[in-house]
Amino acid sequence: MTDVLLQERARAAAPALDHLDWLEAEAIHILREVAGQCSNPVLLFSGGKDSICLLRLAEKAFRPGRFPFPLLHVDTGHNYPEVTAFRDKRAAELGERLIVRSVENSMARGTVVLKSPNESRNKHQSVTLLEAIAEFGFDACIGGARRDEEKARAKERVFSFRDDFGQWDPKNQRPELWSLYNARINPGENIRAFPISNWTELDVWQYIAREGLELPSIYFAHRRPVVRRNGALVPVTALTPPREGEPVEQVSVRFRTVGDITCTAPVESAADTLEKIIAETAVTTVSERGATRLDDQTSEASMEQRKKEGYF
Repeated sequence: MTDVLLQERARAAAPALDHLDWLEAEAIHILREVAGQCSNPVLLFSGGKDSICLLRLAEKAFRPGRFPFPLLHVDTGHNYPEVTAFRDKRAAELGERLIVRSVENSMARGTVVLKSPNESRNKHQSVTLLEAIAEFGFDACIGGARRDEEKARAKERVFSFRDDFGQWDPKNQRPELWSLYNARINPGENIRAFPISNWTELDVWQYIAREGLELPSIYFAHRRPVVRRNGALVPVTALTPPREGEPVEQVSVRFRTVGDITCTAPVESAADTLEKIIAETAVTTVSERGATRLDDQTSEASMEQRKKEGYF
């Protein structure tokens, strides 16, 4: 029997891989590359859907052993309680080490100074992240960023270099050919690795459904008091009260992304199951962060500027 015939029979006998299988295989390869090339990496875990996928991929990459890195969350102190509770629960279930560093601690040290008590702490996460990197000596941060979230993220490499000030230069990035990743750095420099960079929001939801992954409850449609402000739905909370004259409405909403309460908006939705969310995501025409992040709407380059300053 010829080699060609043997190869054809092998292909016919092998199970067909769908697009999620290919994305999963690539992400597992990237996670193993980080573990193999970097001496002290960390995985950024917020309790959001993208980092929940990362944990699942890490399980497939490294179980039955423990992860070769701890988990890190940079907490603004203004996160949704449902999400932080889920974060702690999931880390405990996995038996993995969770490190939490708070923007409030940076404020206490004086490295973060708010312009006013009501200023959002979200952009100051960069300072706390860089402090955590220095404290633990991390040489790589694994994150759940995707190219379709926001235009600045689309400029990133899978292995994205940061200089010894934590800065990213979008005009001076390393070449990245095929699946060849370069994690060589000097002391003080850093790599940000994005294993699900090639995934879309729809891929993430389909993967969550396929793997049966648990999520914080606020991802599913629920009724919540909101006000309509500048084209977005702003949840009514102690941190984001209605302004004078703004009518409060009870609206069925869900969160496409979760983050700091002061800048994360839900979207109007009746999708209370994964199947409904997938159907809704398949036809949406607005990017995830464009629809839900009030901080990214302040200017066309706000995310890029934050990344240059050392943000995720």
